[in-house]
Amino acid sequence: MTIQNTPATRHLTLIIPVYNEADGLRRHLDEILQRLKALPASVSADLLIVDDGSTDATPGIAQALCEQRSDVSLLVLNRNFGKEAAIMAGLDHADADAVVVMDSDLQHPPALLPKMVELWLGGADVVEAVKISRDTRSGLYRYFANVFYRLFDALTGLDLHNHSDYKLLDRKVIEAYRSLPERTRFFRGLVNWMHFPAAQIPFEEPAREAGESKWGALCLLKLSWQSISSFTALPLQLVTVLGGVTFLVSLLLGAKALYDKLSGQALDGFTTVILLLLIIGSVLMFSLGLLGSYVARIYDEIKARPHYLLDHNNSRLPSMASSENDREG
Repeated sequence: MTIQNTPATRHLTLIIPVYNEADGLRRHLDEILQRLKALPASVSADLLIVDDGSTDATPGIAQALCEQRSDVSLLVLNRNFGKEAAIMAGLDHADADAVVVMDSDLQHPPALLPKMVELWLGGADVVEAVKISRDTRSGLYRYFANVFYRLFDALTGLDLHNHSDYKLLDRKVIEAYRSLPERTRFFRGLVNWMHFPAAQIPFEEPAREAGESKWGALCLLKLSWQSISSFTALPLQLVTVLGGVTFLVSLLLGAKALYDKLSGQALDGFTTVILLLLIIGSVLMFSLGLLGSYVARIYDEIKARPHYLLDHNNSRLPSMASSENDREG
């Protein structure tokens, strides 16, 4: 594909969420900045680092880079709100024709940036980097990830298998994403759900060069349920189905018990009764827990708390004075 350079410059912002990434951060950011030199002349680019309440030297390293380079900015959240909130903060404050969301650990290869920009200039509103291998994670993590993606696909109809947060979004996609009213966000799922014209780039996920991943199996399980419950109410409908199945089984067992009683074959003791009570009690507790989880999700939504709060004292933005105070998106 040939890119036609135009006199009008288009601007790209790289949003890089970080959390306790001090080990190797400066080296990784320098490599990302180096890769920006390969972008076409019609596209200018800068970095927007979003620190998600790091407790190590990460903010200081980012601040030092901001002081040395005018094309690097920093947002610091006043506590750890999670990666989804960090991405939202970056989208709220990025003033560009398009953004790329990527990790700082180089597991999202910056070498893909020129190709992503090429596809964007060619007409794609979304450019997604899709993993073709995932060998860098533990076996338990890969197992839970595969289960989650299969379950998410079955319940929502959205196939996110091997998708990542490494995406380029056009300005129209950014504004559409920011306009969504829900508080619980699943970035890669919502981008897929909005269904803008998209292109995909396959990539091999390299091994992490420094530090440790903040995402373990338990974090994945938590994100999995948050994502599923925010995208579909089908689990609630399954409770109704489960109740119907339990009712039918109860009718069959009741009929058999009545037949045994009338035919003189009834057995003494309460073993069957106890088992039935345990089964029905378990189903009821499971159903109540599921309902409670959805009620809690509704409670979180109606509180309408902001996605994040900024630490203005440590943030470094060129237009910080004119930006909205802790925008909610």
